Amino acid sequence: MKVIRWILGRIILLLNAVFSPKSIKRSPDEQAAVDQKLQGLHLYQLAACPFCVKVRRAMKRNGITIGLRDIKAQPEFLDELVSEGGSRKVPCLRISEGENVKWLYESNDIIRYLEQKVA
Repeated sequence: MKVIRWILGRIILLLNAVFSPKSIKRSPDEQAAVDQKLQGLHLYQLAACPFCVKVRRAMKRNGITIGLRDIKAQPEFLDELVSEGGSRKVPCLRISEGENVKWLYESNDIIRYLEQKVA
């Protein structure tokens, strides 16, 4: 089963690279304003997870740049996700607003949240 998942993951990454979406064009000032709105956001993810790829593609389409935290490559991010977020499920968006931290799961909810932030 691990071999099949690994092969499918590589196929997903290849297709994502070949059919990468075009990014929205913004002026440097507009992009700086968008980046300011997105401060405090981090996406916990796995590189070959299809739902994580879906979120990253939506981010690229919308010109969104936030911190990506790969829970497989950096175990401290996995520990943080489980201890603070409560689940090992990815993708997960960590939303830091001052002292408050929210954890948003589900790819469609994450995409909707990000699109509303940059609208």
